Order: sequence, then C-alpha cells, then structure tokens
Amino acid sequence: MYPNVYPEAHEKLMARTLTTAAVRNLRPTNRRRIIRDGGATSLYLVIQPSGRKSWMMRFRGPSGKVGKIVLGPVDLSGRRPSGEPPEIGEPLSLVAARQVAADVHSQRARKRDVVADHKARKHRQRAGIVDRAASTFDAVARTFVEEHMRGRVRRWREVAKALGFIYPPDGGEPVLARNGLAARWGDRDVASIDASDLHAVIEETRRNGIPGIPARAAGPNDSRARVMARALSSFFSWCVRNRRIEVKPTIHIPAQPRSRERVLTEAEIKAVWRAVDRVSARYAAVVKLLLLTGCRLREISELKWSEIAADCKTLSIPGARTKNHRAHLVPLAPSARRIIAAQPRQPGNEFVFTAGNAPIGNYSDWKKKLNALTPGVASWCVHDLRRTAVTHMVEMGEQPHVVELCVNHAGGHRRGVAGVYNRAEMMDERRAALVRWAVHVRAIVSGRRRS
Repeated sequence: MYPNVYPEAHEKLMARTLTTAAVRNLRPTNRRRIIRDGGATSLYLVIQPSGRKSWMMRFRGPSGKVGKIVLGPVDLSGRRPSGEPPEIGEPLSLVAARQVAADVHSQRARKRDVVADHKARKHRQRAGIVDRAASTFDAVARTFVEEHMRGRVRRWREVAKALGFIYPPDGGEPVLARNGLAARWGDRDVASIDASDLHAVIEETRRNGIPGIPARAAGPNDSRARVMARALSSFFSWCVRNRRIEVKPTIHIPAQPRSRERVLTEAEIKAVWRAVDRVSARYAAVVKLLLLTGCRLREISELKWSEIAADCKTLSIPGARTKNHRAHLVPLAPSARRIIAAQPRQPGNEFVFTAGNAPIGNYSDWKKKLNALTPGVASWCVHDLRRTAVTHMVEMGEQPHVVELCVNHAGGHRRGVAGVYNRAEMMDERRAALVRWAVHVRAIVSGRRRS
C-alpha cells in the first residue's frame, strides 16, 4: 500500500498469505525480519534475531505520518479464552492478530487515531494505571518473565517453568505447560490470587511436583516446594514494585535444610570412581571431572567446546554459568585433560557432554544406578564431590585461599575487604594444587594408598 514504509528490505515489501505453520517455522536471521501478511491489510510478522516473534501494524495516520502499533507477541499454543475478543497487548495467534487488525481498521474508518490512543494506553500503564485485560495472571506473568527474568537471572527458565511457561532451549516463544499455573490461572486477575491459593499450590508442588511438569522423583519433596515458593515470591514482589497489586500475599517458603557436611572418604572415592564407568561413559566423565576440578555440576555437564583452551590446559567458564556470576578459569591436570580429549566431538554440537543437541541430563536415574553399584558407600549427592575435593586438598596441605580460588569460592579468605582488593589470580599455585590433587586421586583409585 505504501512502498516507502519499508524501503530497506525486499522481504518486507513482498506480501505472502501466512499460515500458522509458516509462522511457527519461519526462522530468525542476524537481522530483524519483517514479513507482510497478505491475509490482512497492514499486518506484519516481526522476527527478532533472538527468535522472538510478534505482530505489528504500520500505516499512515490522519496527519500523513507513518504510525506503528505492536499488537502483541505471537501465540502458538492454540489456547484462547472462548467468547472473548482478542485485544492489543496479549499473545495473539495468526487468526487473532487478523481480528485485531480488522478492528484497528474499523476504528480508523470511524476517524479514530488508533496510534495516538495506543500511545496513551501505554503511558497509562507506565504510570501504574493498568488495564484490566492486561492484569490477568497470564499477561502479568509473561511480562515478569520477559522483562525481569529472561537473560538477567541465571535460572530464569526454572522460574518460568514454575509459573507455567516452557521456553524452548534454542530460543523462541514459550508454550504453556498443560495444567501449569499459566494455564490454570490464566484468566484470573493477579490481584485476586491470595495466600490460600499460593499455600495450596506450594503444598501441591511439595507432594506431587510442579503443576504441569512431570516430577522426577515420587513422594513429597521440600526442595521443589522451595523452588515454587521462591518463584511466586519473586513474581509477587515484582508485582508490588510495578503497581500491579497493592499488597503482596503471604508466602511461606519451606525451611532450607541444614548445610550438608558429607565428605567422601578415600575408600568411598575409590569405590565411586571404579563403579561409575559401569553406569554411563558420559556420566562417568562428568563425575570424575567434578571430583578433579571441584566445579559445580552444571559448570561441567553443560561445558562447551568453546570454553576449552586450544591446548586443553584450562576451562574458561563464563560468569553467566557460575553461581556467583564471576568468570572462572580452571587449570586442568593431565588426567582431567585426558578425560576431555576422550569425548567424541559431534559436528554442529557445541556441548562436550551431549544427549542429542542438548547437554546430558537424567542425573537422578544414573545416580540410582551408581548407588546400586556401591552398596558400601553411605548416602551422598553429586555436590558432595565439590566438598570432598576442597576438604581433601586442604588436608593435603594446600593453602585455603588457593583452594578457594581453585573452586571459585567468594567466601572465607576472600570475603569482605580482602575480596575487594585482592584480585590476584595465582594461576601457577592453583594449577599446582589441582595437579597434586589429581595425582592423589589417581593413587587412591589405583590402590597405591591405603584408606
């Protein structure tokens, strides 16, 4: 209609009659894609380089200037409240986007300045005057995840999943977990959700698992209840700060268990090291590297080839993947380098330990198999390997502050003023300590040391 609206890209000028399948399958590029829908006037599909998809309209207003309205994110879930017309700002399917576009054109035919009205509505929202249609749990929770959590919080996907949104690992728009909170409370005004509702869902999570997400372990579990309680607490605190609700409902977070003190003995290290190869080669490599480096589970299980030095002498774990958000450079002992070198490298796969194109998982099932193969080893968890490495290294005579640097620990000798002003990396000392520890482990598992 207006060839000068999008003069910069040919794709934007070519109208195609979009289908739901096409909207789902169109992929992002390194530049924003804007695709005109031939099935509705002035309607465009926008695909950001990040993979986010949204609907947009652009046309000339009464003054002759080109105006733009972002109608809302693309909704591919197939779920919409029956009997309610779609509105600007909510997730929209292709059909719903065309309905909204038709309504916009109807308003324009009645001489309404739709762009000006839309800007005024956004101004009211920024001022804290929220439209009721935008105050449902679904809409507010999506905004919370997208604006406050996504890309800013290390485990934002875990929070999103607790609220009922499952984000694809390769990016893109979320889908609703079946019977998750977003599906269950989708149309409820967020202000109507009270402490009784939250207590009920936290207790449900403790007994049966996060709503809409299959539980990994049967029976009551306080750990997953804490995940749900913290996700809800963070969400409703954000709602108060952003004037979505007046008062935060009371949320009881189950008590954190006492700090574990489990350290594997040398006999237990030997038993675990020898038995883990019979469980899974990839799982065995992860367990052994955890013991040799003192790293956390996901720092190793989600290790990427790009994080390994060309000479395989160090790992460079970015701050986005560490608990304290500090980049961690890990010197590798020769035995650790041999474990990494033995891993097959799959073309196009960035992860070292993989299940398809994603990092390996299934830890609980593998751990059960390992437990069955080591009946003489008392109950332990994978994180105990980190504590075991630290404890045994100190007992061997390594300096505590060097050991803390080896495992990227911010407390102890590097807390407070010392941590602020002492930025020495001490790489030589760290490498020597980890090499001595690896030699010690090799002596244990080979039987040259008596436990």
